[in-house]
Formats: sequence, C-alpha cells, structure tokens
Amino acid sequence: MLKNIIKRGHKKVPKSEVSDFGHAPPAGGRNSGNVSTSDVVVNHASRGNMVTNSIQSQQTPSVMTSAAPAPGNIENLPLFRDVPISERQVLFFRKLQICCFQFDFTDTMKLVREKEIKRQTLVELVDYVQSGAGKISESNQEEMVKMISVNIFRCLPPASHENTGSENVEQEEDEPCLEPSWPHLQLVYELLLRYVVSSDTDTKLAKRFIDHSFVLKLLDLFDSEDPREREYLKTILHRVYGKFMVHRPFIRKGINNIFYRFIYETERHSGIGELLEILGSIINGFALPMKEEHKLFLVRALIPLHKPKSVAMYHQQLSYCIVQFVEKDYKLSDTVIRGLLKYWPVTNCQKEVLFLQELEEVLETTQAAEFQRCMVPLFRQIARCLNSPHFQVAERALFLWNNEHIVGLIAQNRNVIFPIIFYALQKNIDNHWNQAIHGLTVNVRKMFMEMDADLFDECQRQYSEKASRATELEEQRELRWQRLAAAATQGR
Repeated sequence: MLKNIIKRGHKKVPKSEVSDFGHAPPAGGRNSGNVSTSDVVVNHASRGNMVTNSIQSQQTPSVMTSAAPAPGNIENLPLFRDVPISERQVLFFRKLQICCFQFDFTDTMKLVREKEIKRQTLVELVDYVQSGAGKISESNQEEMVKMISVNIFRCLPPASHENTGSENVEQEEDEPCLEPSWPHLQLVYELLLRYVVSSDTDTKLAKRFIDHSFVLKLLDLFDSEDPREREYLKTILHRVYGKFMVHRPFIRKGINNIFYRFIYETERHSGIGELLEILGSIINGFALPMKEEHKLFLVRALIPLHKPKSVAMYHQQLSYCIVQFVEKDYKLSDTVIRGLLKYWPVTNCQKEVLFLQELEEVLETTQAAEFQRCMVPLFRQIARCLNSPHFQVAERALFLWNNEHIVGLIAQNRNVIFPIIFYALQKNIDNHWNQAIHGLTVNVRKMFMEMDADLFDECQRQYSEKASRATELEEQRELRWQRLAAAATQGR
C-alpha cells in the first residue's frame, strides 16, 4: 500500500490540471448569459506539481516554485530585471499566480499590503509585455489569458433602477456605479490590451486562448455602469476585431444580439454608445458592393435603435453609423428616411430635434432619384414639425432651408413640395406664438416666392380658396347649432 501511495505521488499531472489555476468568478448574474465560466477553477493541489513538471529544467535557487500561498501570505517576487533571462518565464508564471487572487475592495483597510503587491505585480507584467523584452512562452500566454479571465469576468452589480425597483427613472439621470476594484482591474485591462496589440503576439496561437467564448464574455461586460471600464472594453474589442479576422462575423453577430435584446426586451443597457462607436469604424471599412448581411443589419438593428426612449444617450454614435451606410451606398437613403419616419416621435420634443438633425445629415448625401421616392411622406412630417408649438422643433425644421443641397432637391421637386409646405408656412405666419419662428417662416416663404413666383401665386390662390371654404363651413355649422338651440327652446 505504501508503494502505491509513493507511485501516485510521482504520477505525472494531466495537461488539463496544468492549465487550471486561479479563482473562478461567480457563475450566473445579469450579464453572464449562457456562457459558463466554470472552465477557470481553483486547483491549489496541482500548482506545485504543475510547475515542477512543466519547467523543472529551468528552476534555479533564486526562483523556486511552490504551492500557492494563501492571499494573506503573498510573497513579493523579484523584478524581471533582477533575474537571468533564462529564469524570466518561471518568474512570469509565478507573478500570474499572484494576480489570480481576488480581494475585497469594499474594505479599504483589509489586506492593504497584499493588494499593493498585486498592483505592483500587474504593473510589472504590463511593462514586460509592452517592452517586448522577451517572447512569452505558449503556456504562459494561455495562463495569462486565464488570469485575465479570472479578474475581469464577473457578475456585474444590479443596475440602479433594479435596486430601487423604479421603472420611471431616466437612464441619463442615473449616477454610474464605479467599480471599487478598478485599481487592479484597470491594469488587467491594460495587460490584455498590450497583449492584443503587441507585434510579438502570434494571431494563430492567440486565437486558441482569445476564442469565441472569451469574446462573448467580453461583450457581456459592456453593460458595466463604470464608464472607465466600457472605454477599455471598446478599445480592446476594436483591436480584437482588427487583429483576429476569424472572429469578425462572430463579433458582429454578438453586437447584433445585444441590440435586439435592448430594443425589443429591456430598453436598458449601459454600453450601446460604445458598441456603436466600434461599429462606426467597422462600417467605414465595409467593401463595396455592400453585402446583403450588412444591409439587413441596418434595417433590423440600427434603424430600430431610434425607438427606445433613451436614444439621446447614444444618438450621436447612431447617427454617425447611419450616415456611414448612406455614404457607402447612396441607394440606402430612401430606406433610412422611411425608417426615421416610422419611428418618428409623437410627444417627445427633444427626441424630435435629434431626428431632424440626423435627417439633415442623411439628406446631404441623398441623390435626386432616392429623394423623389420618399419626398411626399417626408415633407408631410416636416410640415407637422413646422407647426409644432415647441419652438426648438419648429426652428430645427426651418433650418433645413439653410442647407444648399436640400434646397436644391426641393427646387427640383417644387411642384410636389410647395403645396404640402405652403399651408404650414402660412399657418405659422398667422398664428405661431414665437417671434423667431415667425421671422424664419417669412424668410422661407420669401425663398419659395423667389424660386417660382407663378407656383407661389397658385399655392396662394388655393390656400385662399381653402380658407374661404373653411370659413363658409364654420358659418354653416354655427347656423345649424343656432337652429338646434332655437328648436330646443320652442319645444319647452
């Protein structure tokens, strides 16, 4: 029996055990989705054997491997420059082990020394990867990605509205929840970024560690309320998209799914703006002719993003993406304009102003043929905006006539557009309460008159006839009411 125990003690550690170290992040949570994080587990018993078997030939008295200590007994390892080059891979691995420990940052006075050791170790790892002082071994690259996963993939805290139970709190009024462990988390993100952008990183090798599961978890983290974390995630995901061509369709699909859930289910997500910023660069690189897949993305995801109430939070990035599509393929302008009209706000004036701004940008790149397909419903909506009691909406609609390209399109199709707009302009001149709107309306009306005097006179005549008929109908209606009132009096 004693011989069997001794044999088991010298048994070679399986490869699966060699790669398992660190603390597993909690499973589940509002952002974990269907991706399991159980592949990163704590395996303290295998750490000593793992180091002994994998790098036994590299050990020296100055860098000895041992079972990982408890968090309260973390040792301060030597700097990379203080050990021979042949021993740096061993030291790199031991520093990764230290960085796997998780600390409670809600208590600032707890394990202060250990937290500082981990921070200094992360700084050294970032400097080592960034400097390219030595090529990192394949096993260490794998362990580094696992260490990064242990630190960044976690349950995100509930959003502010989930804590209060209120559904009426505007998202832009919520104060962001800052991550307390950011002093460590920032350095972990920096390490991942430096690893991805490094010229020494072999894409064919790294894609084994930065795989679809890793990318999907990275996308889930965009719902973090900490803007600092989302900024790092945006930069890292953009770099991953650029470097790992094999992941590009998967990343686009993942972003697509986040948008679908946001639009049709939750209407709450912290990282829509950052994801749209990444997409702005991606769209800019689309090859022509544009794939049908990309056009469907525009119709099914980007245009419906105008629907949520919180569109003001990300409208600038969304508008940029929409305009990029139209600039790539001008034939899409009709699709975009009709999409805007479909989701045009009815009672939200601030949102209406944003739509008018975006509409102007789209019309600037619209050609005459596409403009003619949508001009009738478009200018019916613009006419309603001109008569809006909210002066900012009416003012923004009138500013469209300051754009030379739009005025040129209107002039080419004035026979159709003048009759639609004329009544709204005249109504503003007669009744609008705001003097600035009154003055702008007069200028637009004068522009119409100078553009085509005969058509202007015809529209004026039709307007006068319509006004006369309306007056006659009102008089007849009043007369009928008087007769009804007289008959009711006589019946008593």
